[in-house]
Amino acid sequence: MTVSPMEVLKRYRVVAVVGASRNPEKDAYTVPEYLKGHGFKIIPINPEADRILGERAYPSLLEIPADLAKEVQVVDVFRPSEELPRVAEQLVVFSRRFSVSPVFWAQLGLESEEAKEILSAHGIRYVMNACMRATYRMGEVDHDLA
Repeated sequence: MTVSPMEVLKRYRVVAVVGASRNPEKDAYTVPEYLKGHGFKIIPINPEADRILGERAYPSLLEIPADLAKEVQVVDVFRPSEELPRVAEQLVVFSRRFSVSPVFWAQLGLESEEAKEILSAHGIRYVMNACMRATYRMGEVDHDLA
């Protein structure tokens, strides 16, 4: 079930970032940094980091503590397209375990028909091949013109 990227950014403010990076030259660092600077709560997911952007990082979605997991509204994915089905399957388990229904968001250049099928079969909304930062900026421009 696709969902409007702009609608997601207007409604939700808590983002788990799968594949968040400590490297300030990567989009997986600069996009969450931008979102954090614009009032979003960022939960980095990276098995090789303790902290990213000053936030505690977790090895996987399923290792986020329950109280924090229940806050997750969007899962922003910075992993190669071939890994999207695995992340989608993890989100299915995550959603059941914590009784939540976050939106799955695959960053610009990332798309997977298999992941779409998995998500749709479980009623999970998704956005594919879109940048949260660019979409947010477009919304700011639109908002300023209104």
